[in-house]
Amino acid sequence: MVAAAPKTKPKPTKSKARRNGTRGPANAEALRAAAHRLVLVHGENFTTQDLIKEADVALQTFYRHYGGKDQLLLAVIGDLVEAHCQALTREAEGLEDPVARLRLYITETLSQLVGNRSAAVGRFMTSQHWRLLSLYPDEMAAADRPFADLVARELTAARDAGLLVPRSPERDAWIISQLVMAVFHHYAFADDDDADTVADDVWQFCWAAVQRPATK
Repeated sequence: MVAAAPKTKPKPTKSKARRNGTRGPANAEALRAAAHRLVLVHGENFTTQDLIKEADVALQTFYRHYGGKDQLLLAVIGDLVEAHCQALTREAEGLEDPVARLRLYITETLSQLVGNRSAAVGRFMTSQHWRLLSLYPDEMAAADRPFADLVARELTAARDAGLLVPRSPERDAWIISQLVMAVFHHYAFADDDDADTVADDVWQFCWAAVQRPATK
């Protein structure tokens, strides 16, 4: 008599496998991607339930990767800043002059927003940035750092080439990045008459600041 084969449990379907709460980078990526999609439609006005439904993961999976919605929003802001800086770097590849690259970083950052002031992403960045900064200053500073690093790199290159005279590339880069950020946040909601010229105005102001002779 042939022994009956042991019964085996059927393998979970792909959807069930995603929802079973397993750990893994794919789940974290799915959550971040889902959050980006929801931001485009709803800004920050989505719930954790909306998120896990969009990502097709279990609630326990969300909490394995993030302490809460704020931690996910910090990651999303970091992703947006990093992606923007990578795009700026690619666009500046053909520019040999560090001053021209610096000008591009400042004006392109502001021109994109001014041309699309009602975009959900711009308003999301503005409303959530200041709220999260008050709660998680170190994490928010880390998320913002890539843009300041880009500016510092070009200020250093321009100084070494004798084109600009920043007092301190790192400190001046931080001040410039804070100015760009403040103007960005203003125009995310405001509809001022000078919106079309503000990008060049900010560049002229920054350029004048690092052109002046260094003082002791």
